[in-house]
Amino acid sequence: MYTTIQISVELKKLLERFRLSQRDTYNDIIEMLVEDEMELSEETKAEVAAARKQIKEGKSISHEELKKRLGL
Repeated sequence: MYTTIQISVELKKLLERFRLSQRDTYNDIIEMLVEDEMELSEETKAEVAAARKQIKEGKSISHEELKKRLGL
């Protein structure tokens, strides 16, 4: 059974970058990404959660700010 979902143009372009071959459907790509998420170790999941918390708390800097600080 199939269903239709709406995604933004930007997300569609991002999903296209994950294609391994032209035959890969968006369903294939999403399944691959979900599988990758499920394969993360508990330690990695905890690290990701901690990083997300730091970002929410404003304890991060943008890529542009980092480049400025490094003089790039």
